[in-house]
Amino acid sequence: MAKLKNIPQHLGIILDGNRRWAKEKKLPAFEGHRKGLEKVKELIKWCQSRGVKVLTLFVFSTENWKRKKSEVSFLMKLVQKAITDNLRELQKQGIKVRAIGQMEKLSKPIQASIVEAERLTKDNKGMVVNFALSYGGRAEIVEAFKRIIEKKIPPDKITEDIVSQNLWTSDLDLIIRTGKEQRLSNFLIWQAAYSELYFCPKYWPNFSEQDLDSAFTEYIHRQRRFGK
Repeated sequence: MAKLKNIPQHLGIILDGNRRWAKEKKLPAFEGHRKGLEKVKELIKWCQSRGVKVLTLFVFSTENWKRKKSEVSFLMKLVQKAITDNLRELQKQGIKVRAIGQMEKLSKPIQASIVEAERLTKDNKGMVVNFALSYGGRAEIVEAFKRIIEKKIPPDKITEDIVSQNLWTSDLDLIIRTGKEQRLSNFLIWQAAYSELYFCPKYWPNFSEQDLDSAFTEYIHRQRRFGK
């Protein structure tokens, strides 16, 4: 496919379907999550080559803490391993790594790995990759208002811009959700106000480079009026 123009500058992806992918293949859920991680590494390269400026990945939600302890424990270990094992490659690619979410709920070792990754990549000029960990859109909005209160901004001075400035990341152009469900599931709900939505029926481990281009092609041909 020829190089696409006017692609989304900020892309958000809800990585859904790892467990169902594994179940259909009669594999443990852990294998689905491991396969999903491999796909994330591919995705980062695809997005960077196409000129995406910011990529935000919904990795682990505030609601995911309710899953079985064994699965949560595996996911946390996988997250830490993913950060530490791939940091050198991300640094080589010039990618700036960020984590958004309730960092205080993560284990101290994972927090330390995140801090180190953000420190080492903070001056990189390439694509920004936000990993949404222990993340919830409503929780983010609550935290934004706490920041506003701490700054002692008068109520009559609080605007949409003020709220946006106190969120963890910026507005989205396009959200892709895999895995057959068609909802936002508390993902960047403020920033998604005027996002284009694209639902891919494939489970996340089966998502391909062609699927990404199909989403971008549809995005390019949509008319974004922003209520005008």
